[in-house]
Amino acid sequence: MMVTIKCPQCGVDGSMSLIDEKYEGPYKCWKCRAYLKIRLVNNNLESCEVISEEEFDKLRELHSLKNKFKKDDD
Repeated sequence: MMVTIKCPQCGVDGSMSLIDEKYEGPYKCWKCRAYLKIRLVNNNLESCEVISEEEFDKLRELHSLKNKFKKDDD
């Protein structure tokens, strides 16, 4: 499923392909390179906030760990 994400910094639309209906984690605008924390529920954008590069890196690392453990459970 392809989801559209409007950047709150520059207003450009970006997209993200998802397997699950829910996602909470980091997203980087392809145009202005803003670091964002997004939450998607039922393939709809529920929240989108600008975060620092440090916060982005921490979220990305956490998301990566969650995915690793999720795969190990399968």
